[in-house]
Amino acid sequence: MPGIIRTMKIVACNSNLPLAEAVATELGMPLCNVTVRRFADMEVFVEIHENVRGEDVFVVQSTCTPTNDNLMELLIMLDALRRGSARRITAVMPYFGYARQDRKSGPRTPISAKLVANLLVEAGANRVLTLDLHAMQIQGFFDIPVDNLYAAPLFVRDIKERYGDRDLMIVSPDVGGVVRARQLAQRLNTDLAIIDKRRERAGVSEVMNVIGDVKGRHCLLVDDIVDSGGSLCNAAQAIFNNGAASVGAYVTHGVLTGSAVERISNSCIEMLTLTDSIKATESVTAAANIRQITIAGLLARAMRAVSDESSVSSLFD
Repeated sequence: MPGIIRTMKIVACNSNLPLAEAVATELGMPLCNVTVRRFADMEVFVEIHENVRGEDVFVVQSTCTPTNDNLMELLIMLDALRRGSARRITAVMPYFGYARQDRKSGPRTPISAKLVANLLVEAGANRVLTLDLHAMQIQGFFDIPVDNLYAAPLFVRDIKERYGDRDLMIVSPDVGGVVRARQLAQRLNTDLAIIDKRRERAGVSEVMNVIGDVKGRHCLLVDDIVDSGGSLCNAAQAIFNNGAASVGAYVTHGVLTGSAVERISNSCIEMLTLTDSIKATESVTAAANIRQITIAGLLARAMRAVSDESSVSSLFD
């Protein structure tokens, strides 16, 4: 209705404070004054020190390592805002944990992504804003609006700036990521190759074949998540063994568990580019061939669009 002045507040939990602060700077407003701390037995306690009644509130929290702690922080913050009578609460989850558990992988196994969706709604979320969901069908797990943003436009700009006129080829590290890789290849007007691999057990992959002629090309692996780094490094080595001039990688979410950073540092990957959807650890910051680009501007524009009731899909270009 004309004459209505919509206001918004940004709340940050503890998983990625630098990103939340950068988003607030982009929007030209301070973070909401809140306390998120632990009792002696590690119970999460949340206290909001500002009036949020009737406000449009955005809670920035990636559910990354420690996943369960960060998820619980988010749920309790949502509940506190709901009980504080916020007009609308949007859970801004740059990295959506449990997204890889999007279907029954075997008998008597959970669909944990659906459980997390239920928990978010029950806690008080009216909307979810996230980035590069591992499985698109997770949007259908919610009965509230879900805006899934894409890192591809950021990657395209960065690739053009860093690689200029090099003879590029985009590579999908597995068959499941072909759609994502193809979209990036189309944006860059370049060719696509695919890694055919066979996974013997969880966390272990064996590269079987490279589909496409990578000889003499500057190859860029594209994926949404890098966890242990094993699949990514194996794929990079297979490409290099097939005559690629160089191998780089663009991945949205740098989970990087265990010895992943060391594995990538010792690999043939020239540069791994991540977004800051997950806060960089000291080892990531110190690695010579790992860098981050920020999604703060993208999130800020999406949050402003949600608050103003304008188009979010325009950010996909």
